[in-house]
Amino acid sequence: MITYVKGQLSLIEDASIIIETSGIGYEILCANPFNFQEYLNREIKVHTYHYIREDQQTLFGFRKKEDKQLFAQLLNVSGIGPKGALAILGTVSVPEFVSAIEQEDDKYLTKFPGVGKKTARQMILDLKGKLIVWLPDEQNEDTIFYQEELTSKEKRERIEEALEALKALGYTDREIKLARTELQKTNEGSVDDYVRQGLQVLMKS
Repeated sequence: MITYVKGQLSLIEDASIIIETSGIGYEILCANPFNFQEYLNREIKVHTYHYIREDQQTLFGFRKKEDKQLFAQLLNVSGIGPKGALAILGTVSVPEFVSAIEQEDDKYLTKFPGVGKKTARQMILDLKGKLIVWLPDEQNEDTIFYQEELTSKEKRERIEEALEALKALGYTDREIKLARTELQKTNEGSVDDYVRQGLQVLMKS
């Protein structure tokens, strides 16, 4: 898994950028390649999602880690492929998208290229409650997560499951180790709670 690419931004094209590092040029598909214009011929670090299929290996690039994380979440939605996910990220900010999901605003969601009402409802079904870590504080400050009393074994198993989810989002072993240390200090919660708390820790690191 290629988590990020760091090197000189040597070329910007209509749908991608080329980053050269150690004599190798990596083509990275982006939602808005010209957002990187200010870094042309300079060193830059781009967060990447390594998309692998039997007949295809593609790098998708993002300036912010949360954009990459949302891209990964969108790929888990039935009916959303990498091109569709990239089109969504190219037209909206992460907080705006999450707000639309939480408010079940399918009318807003169908404005994205290739998203019909059925796909919009599927996005709401699959993503609601999973992305609120990216809402502004004033929108999620009243959210209460259900907590239950767990045995140490149950807590350990839930933390490990949450860490596996974070690994799937592209975090490194070092970052996962940091998240594990912090999650072990937290109160009991569901796997989703631990994922949210882990994301909060890693986004601040």
